[in-house]
Amino acid sequence: MYHSGPSVFGIYENQSSTVTFILVGFSEYPDIQLPLFLLFLTIYTVTALGNLGMIAIIRLSPKLHTPMYFFLSHLSFVDFCYSTVVTPKLLENLIVEDRKISFTGCVMQFFFACIFVVTETFMLAVMAYDRFVAVCNPLLYTVAMSQKLCWSLVAGSYSWGIICSFVFIRFMLTLVFCGTKFINNFVCEHDAIVAVSCSDPYISQKVIFIFATFNELSSLMIILTSYVFIVITVMKMPTTGGRYKVFSTCASHLTTITIFHSIIICLYCVPTTKSSWLLVKVASVFYTVVIPMLNPLIYSLRNKDVKDAVKKLMCSSLSS
Repeated sequence: MYHSGPSVFGIYENQSSTVTFILVGFSEYPDIQLPLFLLFLTIYTVTALGNLGMIAIIRLSPKLHTPMYFFLSHLSFVDFCYSTVVTPKLLENLIVEDRKISFTGCVMQFFFACIFVVTETFMLAVMAYDRFVAVCNPLLYTVAMSQKLCWSLVAGSYSWGIICSFVFIRFMLTLVFCGTKFINNFVCEHDAIVAVSCSDPYISQKVIFIFATFNELSSLMIILTSYVFIVITVMKMPTTGGRYKVFSTCASHLTTITIFHSIIICLYCVPTTKSSWLLVKVASVFYTVVIPMLNPLIYSLRNKDVKDAVKKLMCSSLSS
């Protein structure tokens, strides 16, 4: 009779009780632990207030009830979520000596962080498509970007993020981990986890490389195609005022895209070597801690509609 090998679930159950990880983080630099704690605490506070504030402003201001700001509110939600998945543990490890994290805790942190990173990748592509429709087909914008389509695009981004995360976890859990292992990062990031595996991580690494490359190429193709048509349309505009308005609106989105995708490509589409672990840590700080803070700042400081909505809400609250 045929006997199958141990299931992935069985391997997980065995390892969850016997394996412990220690997040090395920035422990090699003890003199800067407190300054880093204060810096990251400030960044996380700004991130939480900025993103939750952006969501509240969009919900409370009728003028911002458009597809562009609908997508922006979900981008803010995603930024808040994956910063919250990572930063509290980072802050804890900067002020305590015991930097242990359970196998289950590490797997779950990677699982949720992966969902939100992949979701953001395609949310930015969706926002590029939205700008393409708004600029190239302004008269049909309201019809083309219907509420049903907007919700479908957002649901698709979240769904693909969840699917990718389940696939990565499925292959990661086929690996064997033993005893207590030091993870050379402050976050349970894929390469750092599989690097301490007691079995060959080749398949798991290959799977995430293929998926990450596909996600990058497909999302960047949507973004580049959208902006090529936007540029062509803008160059045909007769007035410089119209051109400036369009480029000003798109500048915030392009800034966010450039920062986010540059770091993701560096982390997941370029092979990691032992000498580049410090670079991986710094890159991880940017995409898990810094970028979620930058997005609401970029969109609020460069967006006249958001600033006007904030002023209007403040005036109405003061008058009441």
